[in-house]
Amino acid sequence: MKNIMVTGGAGFIGSAFVRYMLRQYDYNIIVFDKLTYAGNLDNLLTVQDEPRYKFVRGDIADRETVRRTLEANAIDTIVNFAAETHVDRSILDPDAFLKTNVFGTYVLLDEGHRAGIARFHHVSTDEVYGSIPVGAFKETDTLEPNSPYAASKAGSDMMVRAYHVTHGMHTTTTRGSNTFGPYQYPEKIAPFFITEALDDRPLPLYGDGMQVRDWLYVDDHAAGIDRVLHDGLPGEVYNVGGDNERHNIDVTRLILKLLSKPESLIRHVEDRPGHDRRYALDCTKAHRLGWKPQHTFEEALAETVEWYRRNEWWWRKIKTGAYLEYYKAQYAQRLAKAGAAGG
Repeated sequence: MKNIMVTGGAGFIGSAFVRYMLRQYDYNIIVFDKLTYAGNLDNLLTVQDEPRYKFVRGDIADRETVRRTLEANAIDTIVNFAAETHVDRSILDPDAFLKTNVFGTYVLLDEGHRAGIARFHHVSTDEVYGSIPVGAFKETDTLEPNSPYAASKAGSDMMVRAYHVTHGMHTTTTRGSNTFGPYQYPEKIAPFFITEALDDRPLPLYGDGMQVRDWLYVDDHAAGIDRVLHDGLPGEVYNVGGDNERHNIDVTRLILKLLSKPESLIRHVEDRPGHDRRYALDCTKAHRLGWKPQHTFEEALAETVEWYRRNEWWWRKIKTGAYLEYYKAQYAQRLAKAGAAGG
């Protein structure tokens, strides 16, 4: 590997991976990003003057732009983070999820195969497995996605598998658990609740808040992808989880405690349709490659809360305009109902 194209590299996990790789290796990193609402060049400010970094604006579903970028930069490796990722948005408007996550991944695979790239790594999610009441998902378990987002990611996973089997491409896939940390767009629960609580606004917690997620710090996720990219076997899938199962209500309470805010800010609101109850991953395969998370949940969440407290310049300008329209569509009615019910 020498020239790595990181699609979606201006997003949350993608930008963390870019910063990580530039610290660890001498590779040239070409970030390819459409800069949709969650793509943000502010996430890459710390590396913008690095000579081994280059940014190209483009859509992974645009075959011609993908082809030109591969050729112009002699790309030998693709790491695909580019995706629409928020479950709530996929319920409101699934079209973009199918176009980017399924068709876009296909375009990358097809053009990568045409260009003869050496490796293709696909970043997926634990949500493709569906919900599991007890135990933990292994990579060989049946995929049972329960949201349009999860279904689109499962489709892209299968496309990656197909290009390995059909064309012999050197592909690997990681399925990551619930990732959190600095630079995460404030629609996901951790940055959403942190930034809302900083402004003493109500926190709309779905249902009883007893949904369980396995929490993984973003730098640990980046390190896991790095390990699988270098040492994973062709055609294989690897679970990358934090081994930090927490109920959403407990995470919310800890955020409030770290911010010295009252629990009275919590509002139990109407749950979203098809909300998975519990995710859990068996990460034995990734551990055998030598990767394990290095951060405890409590330490990482404290660091994350402090980052948002210190970096209002980053998130305040995000939470305007289109973000407010999404907030109203998703939460206004739920909060009104909760208020009327005294929730």
